[in-house]
Amino acid sequence: MAKSENWEKGTKVRRQLLGEGAVQAMSQDVYNDPIMEKFGDYAREAVFGMLWTRPGLDMKTRALICIVSDTAIHAWPELAVHMRMARRMGWSEDELIEALMHMNGYVGLPTVREAMIVARDLFAKMRAEPDGGLGE
Repeated sequence: MAKSENWEKGTKVRRQLLGEGAVQAMSQDVYNDPIMEKFGDYAREAVFGMLWTRPGLDMKTRALICIVSDTAIHAWPELAVHMRMARRMGWSEDELIEALMHMNGYVGLPTVREAMIVARDLFAKMRAEPDGGLGE
């Protein structure tokens, strides 16, 4: 099957957001079967190729929106993915924790507590990576 222009754009955006190492790891762990490959192709084309490339917001802001929405709907695995993206787009650990802290008043302490656990674990994992998880 030929890949669309949006699929190609999405591939580039996804690599920019996640970094090559994370993309490779997800390809091996998550998208390594035909069912998830279909999902990944759709996400690459529609989400990364169309939504992330729209004018009007920078990628740093889009990454923070993802963190807020993931936290609000309790999407913990996605939150870890989007936290990595946000760090790579320039948000500091402290800024992301402060954004989560601000959400205590709007989505509640139990929800933010879980998000903080995701952040703590991801940040520790990233710090252990050779480039701090921020390079290629």
